[in-house]
Amino acid sequence: MGLAEVFVSEVFGTGVLILLGGGVVANVLLVKSKGADGGWLLINFGWGFAVMAGVYVAFKSGAHLNPAVTLGILASGADEYAPGVAISFGSTVVYVAGQLLGAFLGACLTYLTYKTHFDAETDAGKKLAVFATGPAIRNYGWNLTTEAIATFVLVLVVLSFGKTPSGLGPLAVALLVVGLGASIGGPTGYAINPARDLGPRIAHAVLPLRRTQPARAYSASLGTAAEPAPEPEAASSDWAYSWVPVVGPIIGGVAAGLVSQLIF
Repeated sequence: MGLAEVFVSEVFGTGVLILLGGGVVANVLLVKSKGADGGWLLINFGWGFAVMAGVYVAFKSGAHLNPAVTLGILASGADEYAPGVAISFGSTVVYVAGQLLGAFLGACLTYLTYKTHFDAETDAGKKLAVFATGPAIRNYGWNLTTEAIATFVLVLVVLSFGKTPSGLGPLAVALLVVGLGASIGGPTGYAINPARDLGPRIAHAVLPLRRTQPARAYSASLGTAAEPAPEPEAASSDWAYSWVPVVGPIIGGVAAGLVSQLIF
């Protein structure tokens, strides 16, 4: 399998993941949506099934959809990212680039799908929450720890799937994501994926959103207002927090890969 195929597979798979995942958040949060106030569990299940759909779409590349998964596989000592795709610096870059582009494009499609609702929504914080995660209580050190722990669990369990005969495949990953959100997703909104947060956050920064009032960070992409982001980030894309859902998942994913060598 060529790296061009890997790139296209990861772009489309991650794009579907973010379109459906961002879509469920928009459905719950944005004004006049028929899913308004659907609640945290609806978001959890929506993201779980979004992951399942993305995994099916990106089956050719092994459906990483997440730089933390890619780096976790690298740290696990594996020889291939997917059948016929050797682990190398070049293939690693291709996976991550495809994931970031796919996440950006998926976020843009979410915006187009809910365009009239974004225009009608007056709360800039809810708009931001469709694209990016925010902490319930802003404490960068503990927020980083939460993301690292959640991603460690995600990647470790995903790596275990390859060692077991369950055969559940994408469904197992979907249920894992639902479980993570329902259990330890509350403090930060469980980005657990650098591409999932960074790509859509860039989309939020460049799309013509009507920012009618300063954005508040929203807890776990839900409708509960969290502590305000420091100005002037509150009125933008909250770049002050953006490094947490990138660095935390990378730490957790690499740690999971290293630990997997000891227990699998």
